Amino acid sequence: MDLPKRGADGSPLGGFSAAAYQPELDRLWLLSDAPRGHLIPWSGLSQLLNGQTTSLNPGSRLLIRDEFGHPLPEGFDGEGLVLIGNSAWIASEGRRTPDRVARLIRININTGRQQQVGQLPSSWRELSGRGLATNQGPESLTALAPAELLVAAERPVLQSKDPLLVPIARVNQGTEVRPESTLQIQLLENGAGLTEMLALPAQQKLLALVRGFQPPLTWSAQLLLFPYPSGTDSSPPLQPLHGWNLLTAGLPADNWEALAIGPKLRDGRTTMILGSDDNFNPRQSSWLAVMAPRRSEACSD
Repeated sequence: MDLPKRGADGSPLGGFSAAAYQPELDRLWLLSDAPRGHLIPWSGLSQLLNGQTTSLNPGSRLLIRDEFGHPLPEGFDGEGLVLIGNSAWIASEGRRTPDRVARLIRININTGRQQQVGQLPSSWRELSGRGLATNQGPESLTALAPAELLVAAERPVLQSKDPLLVPIARVNQGTEVRPESTLQIQLLENGAGLTEMLALPAQQKLLALVRGFQPPLTWSAQLLLFPYPSGTDSSPPLQPLHGWNLLTAGLPADNWEALAIGPKLRDGRTTMILGSDDNFNPRQSSWLAVMAPRRSEACSD
């Protein structure tokens, strides 16, 4: 479905770069990377999928605020989202300038106020010839366990000698950063990068959304399945176990960035939500797609 370009108050809607779903409330949260970072809750997704309603209803936008309750300065650029209880962890990209550094913060989902700042790996910090490149991470965020997050960049750090290795790190929800591991992704010539991850703890697997772009408007989108990261220093780079071309599967060609577990269907299948970032470009759309796995006699899980 194509989400509206404007909210009920007439202000623009778009720039959706991450998603998280609350099944108990049937509420879908979309994170916008608009200059003034915010979240928008959408209600009714389960009802829509099960034929009980015909549309999603956007709620009031929740501005992301600092610890004093002031809206964050423009340019926060939120890209990753994890909901845990009444809190939301948000990862933002940086621009290698003192006023726009890459960050990992926890906010109160009711007020938008910052409650905690998480630590990123030292090798990601913006130093001369080192660290995350401008607008290339951290891009992805998922929960490995109730007390542990997995955060990833979009592309390799500047000091990397291997252009195919995208760094990931396990981060404790306190302040501890676990030893780094690397997730190996084949970066395509058209500029593909890792835009989102989704941990599947019960299956001990990791899904990765990989998006590519070639001007003027040629997009690619793949969903890759990886084994679970061990997080030890000696761990080899993770290799994909399987992959799907999402555009061949029927998704529109656009800037797919969001990935989340969605509501269950009436037949018991768990759904997966994907969302696209329209970049506030009138030629693009804020797509919301819901996918469910096909089942065959050979598939027991």
